[in-house]
Amino acid sequence: MLPRRTRPLPFVPFLVIALVLSPVRSSAAAPTSPPSVLASEDPNLAYFRDLAETRNYTLGRPVSPKLTPDGKHALFLRSAPRDPTLKLYELDLATGRERELLTPAQLLGDTAENLSAEEKARRERARQSLKGFTSFQLSQDATRLLVTLSGKLYLVDRASLRVTELPGRSWIDPRFSPDGRAVAAAGPDRELHVIDLTATPPLARAVTTGATATLSHGTAEFVAQEEMSRPRGFWWSPDSRGLLYQQTDESAVEKRYVADALHPETPPTQFFYPRAGTPNATVRLFLVTLSGSPSPTLPPPLAIPWDHAAFPYLAHVVWQKNAPPTILVQNREQTDQRLLSVDPATGATTELLRETDTAWLNLDDNAAGSTGERRPPLWLADGESFLWTTERRGTWQVELRAASGALLREITPTTFNYRGLVGVDEESGAVLVRGGPDPREVHLWSFPLSGGGKGLSLTRARGQHSATFSSESRLLIRTTDLFDGTWRTDVVSADDDRVVATLPSVAAPLPRLPTTELTRTTGTPAFDAAVTRPRHFSAGKKYPVVLVVYAGPTSKRVNAEARGYLPDQWLADQGYLVVRLDGRGTPWHGRDWERAIKGNFIDVALADQIAGLQALGSLYPELDLARVGVSGWSFGGYFSAMAAIRRPDIFKAGVVGAPVITWENYDTHYTERYLGLPSAAPEAYRVSNVTTYAAQSSRPLLLIHGLTDDNVYFQHTLQLADALYMAGKPYELLPMLGTHMVNDPLVKLRQQTRIIDFLNRTLQPNTSR
Repeated sequence: MLPRRTRPLPFVPFLVIALVLSPVRSSAAAPTSPPSVLASEDPNLAYFRDLAETRNYTLGRPVSPKLTPDGKHALFLRSAPRDPTLKLYELDLATGRERELLTPAQLLGDTAENLSAEEKARRERARQSLKGFTSFQLSQDATRLLVTLSGKLYLVDRASLRVTELPGRSWIDPRFSPDGRAVAAAGPDRELHVIDLTATPPLARAVTTGATATLSHGTAEFVAQEEMSRPRGFWWSPDSRGLLYQQTDESAVEKRYVADALHPETPPTQFFYPRAGTPNATVRLFLVTLSGSPSPTLPPPLAIPWDHAAFPYLAHVVWQKNAPPTILVQNREQTDQRLLSVDPATGATTELLRETDTAWLNLDDNAAGSTGERRPPLWLADGESFLWTTERRGTWQVELRAASGALLREITPTTFNYRGLVGVDEESGAVLVRGGPDPREVHLWSFPLSGGGKGLSLTRARGQHSATFSSESRLLIRTTDLFDGTWRTDVVSADDDRVVATLPSVAAPLPRLPTTELTRTTGTPAFDAAVTRPRHFSAGKKYPVVLVVYAGPTSKRVNAEARGYLPDQWLADQGYLVVRLDGRGTPWHGRDWERAIKGNFIDVALADQIAGLQALGSLYPELDLARVGVSGWSFGGYFSAMAAIRRPDIFKAGVVGAPVITWENYDTHYTERYLGLPSAAPEAYRVSNVTTYAAQSSRPLLLIHGLTDDNVYFQHTLQLADALYMAGKPYELLPMLGTHMVNDPLVKLRQQTRIIDFLNRTLQPNTSR
C-alpha cells in the first residue's frame, strides 16, 4: 500500500481547479438543465448540446421490452426524446395500437423521486442513469406488473390498470415468484422478505434473520455487481416454494467513506470496498423453504456447501424448471472455476465440470437482455442437458453437455466469433447466438442443436444486432443498430423471419451521420481502427490527432454503430482527426490476444496504440503525428495518463478522466484477474502504477474526476496530483461534484468545453478560436 499523505491539495502555477456540479451522486436534488440555459450557449456548441440532451439520440427508444406468453402484446419502457424519465407502455402486436400504462407522475405527482443510498449504488453498478421506472416485472401469466419508484413498490393490474402500493419501502431487487402469488425483495433491514399477494391487504414478512451492520441476506456484494455482472442475491425455485439466497459477511472488508463536499453538514456515506490484496466479503448460499401460510415459523435454512476457501467467488446462480439449482464458483486468482449442481433436498453439491486457465478465466456475461438470465448454463426443457460456453480451445464456443456435465458435442466452431447466447429453439432444433467473423460487427446466427452443422446468419446489414427469444410465443424481439444510423426494434417470427410488429420509438432522428471510417491497420498484429474527420475536411491539410482510448480489458471501442461516434464527430469538427484503436488486451480477438496483458496493464497496450497510430499515419497522411493528444475515461483515463507521461515523444497532451492510478486501490475481482495478488506479484503492480513514472511527466495533463465516485475513488486522482506536485510537475485539475457517470446535459457540455479548450491550447496553440 502506498503511504498515506495528509498534505492539503497541492497548488502549482499551472494548476486549475474548477468545481462542476454533477447531479448523479450529489445529495442535492438532481437539477434538470433548463433548455434556455443550453440554448444560450454559443451556436457552435449546438451539436454537442443536442448530443447531451438526447443521450446521443437514444432517448425515446423502447427499453427492456417483454412479450406476453400468448405473443399478443409487448410491454416496454420509454422516455421522451429529451427527458430521461421512463414510462410504461404496451403495444398490441396485431393492431399496432400503443397504450400508455403508467407514468411516474401518476404515482408521485409533483414530488421528486427519492432513492436510497443502496439503490443509488446498485444503479451505479448497473450503469443505470435513467429515471422513473428503470425496470419492471411481468408476472408469468402476464396479468400483473411490478414497478418500483422512489423506494416504493407497486402492483399493477394489467387489464384495469388498478395500482396497489405494497407494504414497506426501499426494497432492493423485487421479483415475482414464478406462480405470481408472491414477491421477494431484500429490505432496508438487510433481510430477505416475501410479500404475500394473496393476503388482503398484501402482507410482508422476513424469511431470513440475523442481519447486522456487516451481515446481510439477499443482496449481491460489490464485486459481484461491479465485476461479475451478477446483480442478484436471491433466486426463486421454479415451483415458488423456496428461495436460494446469498448471505454476505462484510465484517473483514475495508470500509470507505465518501462525503458530499458541497454539503459538509451531511455525514459521509459508508461503503464496503475490497481493494486488491485485502479481504473480500465472505459469501454463503442457503435455501429456505416457504410455508403456504404466512404465520408458521419457517424451517431452518439449508446451507449449500462447497469448498469456500478454495473457491470464494460465487459467480453465477441459475435455477430453471426441471433442472437442479446450478452455481458457478471461482478461486480468488480466477484461474479455476467449478460448475456445481445442488440437490435442493439435502443441499449437497456435485461437480459438473471445471474450467482452468493459466492466465485467467473470463465470465460469459454477454447474455441477451439486461437481466443475465441467459448466461450459461442454459438448461434444456427436459433437464437432461444444458448449453455451456468455454474458451478452452482458444476462442469462445457453445457446447452441449449432459446433465452429468459430460461433453456431448460442440455447437459453434472455433472459427466462429461467439459474442453471446440468445437462447435455444428446441422446437426447430436451433441454438441462437450473437457473433460473426468481423469483431466490429455483431450478428444473429442459428446453429443446429444436433451439432456439426454450418451456422446460418440471420442478419446481414453492417452493424450491431441483438435479440431475446420467447419459446412460448416463438417470437424474437430483435434490435438493429446499424453503421448507417438505422435503429429499430422489431418483433419477429422465429418460424419465417416475418416482422410481426415494430416497437414505436420517439427518439429524435439523427441530423446527419458521422464521417467515421472503419479500417484495419497494416502489419502484424493488425488492429481494428476508426478515423473520424471534420465535416469540412480539406484534402492535403494536416490535422492534429486525438486518440480517444480505452485500451483495456472487457471493452471494445471500434464498433460498427453510428451513434457511438457522434462525440468523436463533435471533437473532429473543432479541427482534429479523431482515432480509435483496439489493441491486444481488448476482447473478441481470441484468448491469446486478450491475455497478452497478463501481469502488466500498460506496456503491450501502449506499444499497440502507438504502433496503430504510426500504421494509420502511413495510410492517412492528413494525420499530423507530431501533434497527438490522448483522451480517455476510467481505464482509458489510466491509459491517457500513462501514455502522456511515458511517451512524450508521441503524445503531446493527455485528458485523464476518472483514472485508476494505483491498482492496489482498485477492487479485487477485476485487478487480481489481470495482475494477480499484490503479495505474489509486486512487480506487476509497480510497473502498472502511474505514480511510478510521475517524475517523468513533461506534457500537459488535464485530470478530471468525480469527488463522490464509489467505483474509482477520487483518491486515485489525488495520488497522481500529489506525485506530480512533489516532482514539481504542472497539471490541471477539474474535480466534479458527482460520481463515475456524467449524465446531466449541462454538466456534460461544460466538461466537454473544458476538454476542447485544453486540447486547443496544447495541440493548436497558434490557432485563434
